[in-house]
Amino acid sequence: MTESHRPSGEYPTYPSYPTDPSHVYAGGASSYPPPPAYEPEQPKPRRRARRPVALLAAVAIVAAVVGGGSAALVGQLTDGGTTASGSSGVVNGTTVSQSSAGTVSGVAAAVSPAIVEIGATSTAGQSTGSGVVITADGEIITNNHVISGASEIEVTLSTGKTYTADVVGTDADKDLALIKLRGASGLKTASLGDSSAVKVGDQVVAIGSPEGLTGTVTSGIVSALDRDVTVAKDDDSGSGQGQDPRQQGGGQWPFEFGGQQFNGDTGTSKTTYKALQTDASLNPGNSGGALINMNGEIIGINSAMYSPSSASGTGGTAAGSVGLGFAIPVDTVKADLDTLRSGAGS
Repeated sequence: MTESHRPSGEYPTYPSYPTDPSHVYAGGASSYPPPPAYEPEQPKPRRRARRPVALLAAVAIVAAVVGGGSAALVGQLTDGGTTASGSSGVVNGTTVSQSSAGTVSGVAAAVSPAIVEIGATSTAGQSTGSGVVITADGEIITNNHVISGASEIEVTLSTGKTYTADVVGTDADKDLALIKLRGASGLKTASLGDSSAVKVGDQVVAIGSPEGLTGTVTSGIVSALDRDVTVAKDDDSGSGQGQDPRQQGGGQWPFEFGGQQFNGDTGTSKTTYKALQTDASLNPGNSGGALINMNGEIIGINSAMYSPSSASGTGGTAAGSVGLGFAIPVDTVKADLDTLRSGAGS
């Protein structure tokens, strides 16, 4: 087929080139411009395409670091042997494993090793209470009324091992005390939670030594918040929470609520604080023990209970818990830790 018979538009039109070799182009005397490209020009790869890859890699590295840190933190909180405290008074310790979270048995298994029985000897006799271990070397939070006036304090761990303890500091206005075991190390510790996050209806577990029954576990709910509870500042009322019934007439620690007295006369020296109310069973000897949420965090220190027989003034044996118990919020404990550690007493 000759050129004249080609269909129009089927082939590109070629430009004519000069035949005179003496013609001078921009490239030199014998230089000719390159032939035009007949293939569509391919787009050049963008250099910016590499940036998202680098960014993704950086994000992956950061995520790995954060993930590793979180895993280390979870391990620290669940190994039961590591504690940390600072000026804020926050204490970390044993919490419930993820697989057992939300169960009473999980809370009991995790926290029971950090709850102790306290035996305090004074001129009034022998009283029994409970306490919460917050440091591996034996710092224990309890109620002031458990150890008030004691000349000797003996502490029994969940393992049955006993220690002698000394009073570090007391705060009678808040009914709190800090004691320290002699020669202790490597103890299981509790984790202090956040009582401001507690809601009415939250499930809770109480652990203590009612009537000297070490490590007793009960459960219930938070019945109310911010109850104004009035208790005796010291032992001037003549009886104490957990006093030996053979020597103290079975008296529970007396307190006042709603203008009425329960479990005896609070005496002339008294203090009032905001308390968590719970229906978890509390009995004589639970004072100073732990009220715990379902994550295994301490949300309160059990401090008072209502017993109808002692409130009636009959002087008979206490009927036990009727579902009206009170605990000092743990936020109060954390705010008071530095003062207690300083050796203050009031």
